[in-house]
Amino acid sequence: MKLLLIKIETSHEVEDALTYFSQEELKCLGVEARKRSDFEQAGWQKDSTVVDFDDIKDLPEDMQFIAYFDQERDSDELKKAFAAKLDELAGYGLQVGEKEISSDYIQDEDWNKVWQKYYHVLNFSRHLAIVPEWEKYTPKFPDQKIITLDPGLAFGTGGHTTTQLVMMAMERAMVSPESVLDVGTGSGILAIAAAKLGAKKVLATDISDESVTAANENIKLNHLDNITVRKANLLKDVDGKFDLIVANILAEILLDLIPDLAAHLAENGQVIFSGIDYLQADKVRESLNQHGFEVKMTMQEGRWVCLLIEPKKD
Repeated sequence: MKLLLIKIETSHEVEDALTYFSQEELKCLGVEARKRSDFEQAGWQKDSTVVDFDDIKDLPEDMQFIAYFDQERDSDELKKAFAAKLDELAGYGLQVGEKEISSDYIQDEDWNKVWQKYYHVLNFSRHLAIVPEWEKYTPKFPDQKIITLDPGLAFGTGGHTTTQLVMMAMERAMVSPESVLDVGTGSGILAIAAAKLGAKKVLATDISDESVTAANENIKLNHLDNITVRKANLLKDVDGKFDLIVANILAEILLDLIPDLAAHLAENGQVIFSGIDYLQADKVRESLNQHGFEVKMTMQEGRWVCLLIEPKKD
């Protein structure tokens, strides 16, 4: 069986937006982002990794975004949909790069072997390290926990800024919480991080069947039995209250999530939002304020903003 590839030469600034659009609106089978910075960083490893840029086929100027579809999908219609989305994102002030869109086909068993050479251990902090399942790693600190990951076709390798900001906030916020809810779990990386950091019970949700499958597989790799993965649309299909709610989703989706937060947050609970472009951060803060929340900490790297949030005190 073959897969249809839609390839877009674009900017890393729109990676999250294109990922969400591809998975949730176009119902792709999976996505991949080939960034020049990933290849450059591979050459900075302190091991024997050597990267010869002349040997790399189609090295992107910034980022090549690839969405995978069933071979029966209409490539022309998909390319038109992506072109319209890039124009929309440019209207938000995001850099969209070259905007060159093309299509191709690949055998479905071959695609994920192409990039494994450049996906290495992420020694994130003294508490967490993210390790691809095909590599071996010895913790650098006695209390460092290992997240074993095979991102497969789902978004979430731990290398993206928005994911790393959430993990930084989680290390700050979590003091043995009983329960954590990870909304839009993708590969399950944040749910796994929560469990590794001490959460006793974790619920991970995603609207994508592919993400639910990938998250369950990654949880198995980490031998965890306290994470439940469920298909759900934001908080609409979720029951119960949680000590910590995390959501690494685009700002416009977070705005839809905010009205339901209070009903799902335990007393003295906290919320972590990431995936927020700095141009939309004020909208998110205003909506939080209107719904009885306050921002206790803001972290920003580049154009991406992460918020640690608590209910207002009377």
